[in-house]
Amino acid sequence: QVQLVESGGGLVQAGGSLRLSCAASGLTFSMYAMAWFREAPGNEREFVAAISRSSVSTIYANSVKGRFTISRDSAKNAVYLQMNSLKPEDTAVYYCAADYTPLIRPLVTTPHEYDNWGQGTQVTVSS
Repeated sequence: QVQLVESGGGLVQAGGSLRLSCAASGLTFSMYAMAWFREAPGNEREFVAAISRSSVSTIYANSVKGRFTISRDSAKNAVYLQMNSLKPEDTAVYYCAADYTPLIRPLVTTPHEYDNWGQGTQVTVSS
């Protein structure tokens, strides 16, 4: 079955950087758009970034645009989230998600569109 495993979370000071990784298995990676979401205590899960099957298209939440970069490596079946200039409000559990897209279509940003999820990795940004 599809398995997504996140890593790379941790504690960092404001202004610092982290790189999250998501290793995917049990799927044909090239047929899936990939995304990152996050969930802070008391908040709903929110969209962070997504990347198309071929890496041609990416989209970002306004709150992270210019600071975060999503990328993918088809040879490693992996997706990454480079996070720079981190702020305390970025503190959350970050989840990797996969959306099966056999036909090319626009990237989606709502959690219910994604069928496969990882277990999450905690990111804590101290002020």
